[in-house]
Amino acid sequence: MFHFSCAALLDILYFQSSNVWTADLLTKVMAYFHAQKVMFTLGSLQMSIKSYLKNLLYQPRQLLSELQQLDQQQFQTAMKYLFNSKKEHLEIGNIILDWGKTRERIFQSPGVNRTLFFVTLDKCFLALSALDCVDILSQVLRVSAVNYLQPDVIGSLPNLLLEDAFRNLSSLFKDLYDRTSASTQRALYGWMKQILQKSYNMSEFNESTSWVSAESLWILGRYMVHLPLEEILKISLNEIRLFISYDNATKQLDTVYDITPELAQALLERINSSGFDMRNTSTIYRLGLLVCFYDDLEQMDAAVARALLHQMIKCNQLRGFQAEVHELKSQLLNIAMQNQTLNDTLGSLSDAVVGLTSSQLESLSPEAVHNAVATLNQVSGWAKSQVMILSSKYLSYEKVLSFYNVSQMGALVTGIGTRSLHSMSPRELAQIIRGTTSQYLSDLSPAQQQGILRKIAASGDFSSSVKDIQGAFFKEVSLSGLWKQSGYNSSMLKEKELRSSQALYLYELLSKENYPVDLVSTGQLVKGVTCQLFESMDTDIFLNNFKFFEMNLHLLSPYQVNCLAWKFWKVSNASIPPFLLLALPSEYLEYVTGPLCVPFLERVGKIGMDLLNPSLHKRDVVLQKVQECLNSSVADEYDVDLLGNLICHLPPAFLHGRMSLKAMAAALHQFKLCQKLSHEQKTEIKYKLHQLYGSSNNWTAQTTLDVGPFIVMLSREELNILAEKFPDIILQIAKTIGPLSSAEELLSAVFESVSSSTGSARLSLSRADCLRTRAPSSNEIIKLGEANIFWSVQELKCMDPGTFDKNVELLGGVSGFNSSQLTALKEKAKQARAILQGFLDDSGQTISTLKSFDLVGLGAVLCALNSTEITSIRTVEFSAAIARIGLLFCSTPVLRQFKKMTESVFGAATSWNGSILQEIGTIAGALNEDELKAFDKSLMPYFQPSAIRHIPPEIFQALSPEQIANLGPENSAMVTGSQREHLDASQLQSLGLALDGARSSSPGTQSTAGSPQEGQTAAPSGAPCLSGFGIWLCAVFTLPLPFSTLNG
Repeated sequence: MFHFSCAALLDILYFQSSNVWTADLLTKVMAYFHAQKVMFTLGSLQMSIKSYLKNLLYQPRQLLSELQQLDQQQFQTAMKYLFNSKKEHLEIGNIILDWGKTRERIFQSPGVNRTLFFVTLDKCFLALSALDCVDILSQVLRVSAVNYLQPDVIGSLPNLLLEDAFRNLSSLFKDLYDRTSASTQRALYGWMKQILQKSYNMSEFNESTSWVSAESLWILGRYMVHLPLEEILKISLNEIRLFISYDNATKQLDTVYDITPELAQALLERINSSGFDMRNTSTIYRLGLLVCFYDDLEQMDAAVARALLHQMIKCNQLRGFQAEVHELKSQLLNIAMQNQTLNDTLGSLSDAVVGLTSSQLESLSPEAVHNAVATLNQVSGWAKSQVMILSSKYLSYEKVLSFYNVSQMGALVTGIGTRSLHSMSPRELAQIIRGTTSQYLSDLSPAQQQGILRKIAASGDFSSSVKDIQGAFFKEVSLSGLWKQSGYNSSMLKEKELRSSQALYLYELLSKENYPVDLVSTGQLVKGVTCQLFESMDTDIFLNNFKFFEMNLHLLSPYQVNCLAWKFWKVSNASIPPFLLLALPSEYLEYVTGPLCVPFLERVGKIGMDLLNPSLHKRDVVLQKVQECLNSSVADEYDVDLLGNLICHLPPAFLHGRMSLKAMAAALHQFKLCQKLSHEQKTEIKYKLHQLYGSSNNWTAQTTLDVGPFIVMLSREELNILAEKFPDIILQIAKTIGPLSSAEELLSAVFESVSSSTGSARLSLSRADCLRTRAPSSNEIIKLGEANIFWSVQELKCMDPGTFDKNVELLGGVSGFNSSQLTALKEKAKQARAILQGFLDDSGQTISTLKSFDLVGLGAVLCALNSTEITSIRTVEFSAAIARIGLLFCSTPVLRQFKKMTESVFGAATSWNGSILQEIGTIAGALNEDELKAFDKSLMPYFQPSAIRHIPPEIFQALSPEQIANLGPENSAMVTGSQREHLDASQLQSLGLALDGARSSSPGTQSTAGSPQEGQTAAPSGAPCLSGFGIWLCAVFTLPLPFSTLNG
């Protein structure tokens, strides 16, 4: 067989396009190639084309080399078929190629896409019209999630372009702005500037005039933020006037999210000088995000302040400077309220109302809140306490809670107490679920959601309402609640999120009357496919439906992926997707060699190794295979494309010695997305960054932004220098890092930088013992974020009460305060028993009268109940809250009492099935030795991982080797050290098999996924934030905790 090439295929396509295919055309094609000393038969041609196109996807470097050698005609043919062809099939005689599918796979391959980008830059502008090339670049860059625009590539962009092509290419770069690095943005600005300067009449140029025209500003778009300050100050006033007068100027200025105060104020000064009345509402409207830096407040009247506040609603989109924005809003708020009460002005203050303190909100009249609700319901950024106050005011005016007045509340609906929601009629609650308010249901606390569900369920109208419960809200429906309803079908489940317990029950129920394709195509129901169902699937049905499992891999548990892999291996091991070999025992990775390497790396890089959850031992084997497939190095950007998020798992030594600087430049963005890099990995990344960018003392603002979170690895001395040079950038980066122990040096540097800039101005005068103590200001608290942990106890004590009131929610979000600091912040250390008693006293209830939503709202406080109190909880309330209670990490004695209650809901523990085990979570960790031994081995994977950890070691050892071998990869990874110590040799061997994903000897018999037990009644759950609770405590109890441990 002759060696096929890109040029050969393109010659055939070109030859065919200029000839009508006839019986003798093949002879002509063969004669054409024979003249080039290439011999082939029809059979070898067909095989060569198909083989070539398949391999092409996995060899992007070779493809680049071949494309670069094409002549002009061949290149034009390639571009035509790739970017302009609408054909789904290519027919070359009797050879029919699925061209539509091939094109789709080409554009899904980051490496091939990168090759197309490089070759377009290299050859296109010489072979095709500039407009066509810009269109091709647009298709390549928009379709790929990978960013190919590195600063060094920008130098390859053509610098002589006709006006239309330049405008189109500039427009493309403006659309891609947020997907490019700061250094690339700077380089693209330089390219645009170079071309714009050429079009400027240089004969008129002198030191005092700027090349920047109104048209230049329009073309630059967001890139205008890279103009130097001195250039802005030189822009002709006529050009500024023309620019601001243009209708699209507002839209453009609305998107300059990364503008600095200095540049914004320079632009405001030029706009003012050009003749615009800066206090005219029309002008203010045109300023876009420049209003966030408005600084001329002298003798301003209230109407202008209100107009500015209205425009400032968009300032939360700025990349930084929120403290300055907050301060400006506060000043404008004072002006807007001159000679008027807060009640009078509330509706005209826009989102500045978020800056009102709790005491100011408490002073509002219910009528004022009612009148302003149309404004208040559109505002974002409310603190929980603010929402509760405003909701209370609004509802006290309305007197009766109805569907109409709830629908007027917008985001404020989250402040309605659970009992108030529960007091509404089932019909009106059903309307809320269906109406416009439904978009806020996911923001309700679990307690509030349960309050709504409980009322609807109790009305007997639940079956008709269940189809309207969408998204994550449906996950709050209890398993026992599902048992009582009927009329389910696969189509009604398409818009719902399911817990595994729900999916297991519903899949089994619906499988009696539906084909598998109808069930797995819904998405969420794949969570309910058991290993036994995989095993029993007919081969054709399995292979035809595999695409649905592949599309929804993120919904499957590691155990299900393991079962999926074994099924595929059994029915078609020759065509098993290579990534599934990762879910099989380690030795199966030996099959990943040669041509399977690229698809293996590409798919695992996209899926993520965490989803497939290999054990630590297996992870090492996988990483060894990854390094082997890479020929023991990450050589360039093509390897980075291939790795995807596998790059997060590369060992430190490999990063140190086997990763080129070229690859590192392309990989930095991917590294920043990694969630769990070790200290050692970060150290090696820092080492590479120093090699790549030199000493941090010489970094530019753009380099610092691009390095981003990795600045935490720099020394304190280096951090201090950066904080001094780029204080705003360091603040911006610190805000994104959060409470990481490794970030302590950075947070400390941020604290010093911020506090030293205003050091002497904050001596407190509020108390005698504070005369020589600096007190935190609002501005500093907002800027510091997590770095507020560096205030001393004395400084916190000396904080002005007004400052504390304004910033209480922000301070409450700081996770690193120690107990002394928390005490200084008025938060008293309370024990759970005291909290529970306080709740009962405040609400006038006893344990026996608690509703299911009260149980959900109390959360971890339930772990403080004694056995008598637990047994006094009503079964119907407990059953509705059981999935939420199963998320709690209580002590074993408490879990044992909860287990007894669970038996009153679901029957004796020995009769529990997979859906029940998934529903009850940690409660299953309280089973005794006999109960645990009685479970069929096929049920072992349905224990939740948290339950496995909670089984006491002396009871865990009662599991048979067969039961342990069937735990599945995820549960076996949860076995603790102390549990291991109690196992014998055969049990440990079984544990090793489970960790490795080994197949059990037989699938066992799975009991039914879930059916009602005698004497059960359903009830959903929920609870309000109650009076008498501290603000922070209140926030904890109403925090919508996701069912993360319940498998999505």
